[in-house]
Amino acid sequence: MGRWNTRKRLDETPREGQALARTLSWPHLVAMGVGAIVGTGILTLIGIGADKAGPAVLLSFLIAGFVCACAALTYAEMATMIPASGSAYTYSYVVMGEIAAWIVGWSLILEYSLVVSAVAVSWSGYAAPLLQNWIGMPMALMQGPHAGGIANLPALFIIMAVGALLIAGARKSASLTLLLVVVKLSALALFVWFALPHFNAANLEPFSPYGFTRAMGPDGVERGIMAAAAIIFSAFYGFDAIATAAEETKNPKRDLAIGIIGSMFACAAIYTLIAVAALGATPFTRFANSPEPLALILREIQQPGAARFLAITAVITLPTVIMAFFYGQSRVFFVMARDGLLPHGLSKVSARGAPVRITLFTVAIVGVIAVFLPLDEIVALANAGTLVAFTAVAVCMLIMRRRVPDAPRGFRTPLAWIIGPIAVLGCLYLLFSLPQTTHFGFLIWNLVGLGFYLLYGRRHSRAGTGG
Repeated sequence: MGRWNTRKRLDETPREGQALARTLSWPHLVAMGVGAIVGTGILTLIGIGADKAGPAVLLSFLIAGFVCACAALTYAEMATMIPASGSAYTYSYVVMGEIAAWIVGWSLILEYSLVVSAVAVSWSGYAAPLLQNWIGMPMALMQGPHAGGIANLPALFIIMAVGALLIAGARKSASLTLLLVVVKLSALALFVWFALPHFNAANLEPFSPYGFTRAMGPDGVERGIMAAAAIIFSAFYGFDAIATAAEETKNPKRDLAIGIIGSMFACAAIYTLIAVAALGATPFTRFANSPEPLALILREIQQPGAARFLAITAVITLPTVIMAFFYGQSRVFFVMARDGLLPHGLSKVSARGAPVRITLFTVAIVGVIAVFLPLDEIVALANAGTLVAFTAVAVCMLIMRRRVPDAPRGFRTPLAWIIGPIAVLGCLYLLFSLPQTTHFGFLIWNLVGLGFYLLYGRRHSRAGTGG
């Protein structure tokens, strides 16, 4: 059993040629967090959530946001205590051992790969009408086989473009993200400006047509406030991608906490205002399951110019979400390769300190997913991976509070023995609330991962072999 419990050392240093360049400060991290959080969740998933919960999707947002806020606080403590790249994977390796780290890392691979793919598909939903009007691209080349098309080429294009930018360097991509976040928030403010005057309380009735707990509807679709919360949970995460930037942050013990907590709570306020404006402006049945719900609402209230502007802005700014999660995905891949659990060759960096090989590898994986899979299935499976990672971080925080209570921490979670268990139980309940098909898919994913670990990772692990 010793190998299964092998823990990574806190003071372990990267080998030559495997160290990342420190180029980021807290404004870059806040921009990365806001860029990741405010994206497909409010621009697209509000339609999917409304289909499952009706106007009570407002409560779904609050529940998912509260659980995420508790998880964010535990992340902030662990990130400042263990300021190393890899996020939840690294924390689990240091605190719980190699097998737990593998499960969490494998879950993070699922989360980030599918989120990048989901946002790319969402971006394609906004870009498709513009591309069809401007250059006459056939719709069959802008939708995957699930939607009657051949392949989602716009989604593949944006993934390749973001990958190329990340290869250019973390600071350049973070600076561009900061600029695009300002543009994105301006467009959302414009939506609220036009939608709020059309607020009608009658549009919120009946408030909860499908009840609170997850239940199967007559059409075979699982609905309810918690079913919606489990899906739109992804509207709030993104702060975890900040934790993967620890090795590239100039002052990680201070800046990581500012980035994680600041972006999370700023976005919670933004989401609440936009959701109220959207649900009050038009009946939820008009935009439920729409790939561009906010633009659709603006057209419903006779604001076609604003709708077009929002669609164009989404096309321009949704890549900030792709960039943040793509960044997190490539860094988790990178650290797992550096630890020997994935092929060592993927952990080589360029002369500028950028992980080029792993970025290209990530482009290939997420590109295939985005080209062929539908949005709702991608999001549900991605949430399963995220919820496992969030649970692990909260458990790590509680273990370290017991194991080394006096160890230096750049940030301490307030009411740790209340916040920590809420994060654990909340994440597990949301995981249970996901569709049963998602549970099955997640089980298959982990069985495949366990097989890969036994055949390769366990034999090549740097910690286990003393390499």
